[in-house]
Amino acid sequence: MSLFEQLLAIARNTFLESIRQPIVLIVCVAATILIVMSNPFSAWTMTDDQRMFVDIGLSTVFLATTVLAAFIATNVLAREIENRTVLTVISKPVPRPVFVVGKFLGVSVAMLVALLYLGLVFMLVEVHGTLQTARDPLHIPVIVFGTGAMLVSIAVGAWMNFFYGKSFAAWTIVLGVPFLGFAYLLSLFFDAEWNSVPLAQQFEPQMWKALFLMALATFVLNAIAIAASTRLGQVLTLTIVFGVFVLGLLSDWMLGRALLDAAELARKASAGEAVMTTAQSASYGFFWFCRAALPNFQLFWLSDTLTQKKEIPLDYIMYAIPYSLALVTAMLSVAAMLFQRREVG
Repeated sequence: MSLFEQLLAIARNTFLESIRQPIVLIVCVAATILIVMSNPFSAWTMTDDQRMFVDIGLSTVFLATTVLAAFIATNVLAREIENRTVLTVISKPVPRPVFVVGKFLGVSVAMLVALLYLGLVFMLVEVHGTLQTARDPLHIPVIVFGTGAMLVSIAVGAWMNFFYGKSFAAWTIVLGVPFLGFAYLLSLFFDAEWNSVPLAQQFEPQMWKALFLMALATFVLNAIAIAASTRLGQVLTLTIVFGVFVLGLLSDWMLGRALLDAAELARKASAGEAVMTTAQSASYGFFWFCRAALPNFQLFWLSDTLTQKKEIPLDYIMYAIPYSLALVTAMLSVAAMLFQRREVG
């Protein structure tokens, strides 16, 4: 078996193992309820209710995918090391870097399915819109198509579980993506009164751009979790993933201003307008290193851009893609090096 075939086999098995975990269904169901309930809750604001829903809804999707990334990515590797089941794979022999990359790919595909599921729920509720006044009608097509897609996916999942012994969680989530996607597409062609409207009238491409950037952030979190789980247990890995996520969201606030001040002082020192001490130079180097080493998750969080009705340019996305790929490559390289020297026997 070639390395590529080994990689695909590991990724496929990891995907099936990940999507079958009950935590996936639990988090998706909880996030779905929160997204749906955030619509009426947003109607209590005194300004633009839809802006509040976008902020709450996207936050729910981002937090849910972070929780899933932390639990799933740490579980697929840390548990195999603890139970010694990893020995059955690397004794084939399968190169350890291939094993690590395959685990990452499998987890990433499972996370992408979960993100698409939650993203489609969010987009359906966004098409419905918040009811600004009591006279605003319910968007019946969204309710009918969305509820129908949910019930069909649940029914098929229950059928497969009862008659064929398949995983209810896996089939419900996986089938929910195409069913909800079809429901979302149908909802775009009708307004609240079942009148036919152009697709572009209710389609929001900026929302999909924001969800795409969230997917990139999820890949980075998966790589961090894989790297940490090569040496640490599940609890410590979860702590590291959540810690890096929170620090990454706050990196601009914590380090950005100090780095700008230090850079301005360095510029004045080079121009002869000020004197930069050794301590200040070391401080500038420290801030620069921390800023470069810590993933900036604020780059992938564009709720403020959406609520302010601004466009997400393609140039920004083209900058975020190589940035996320560089972080993933770095984390997987660290994971491969750590796992290469890990005693699993």
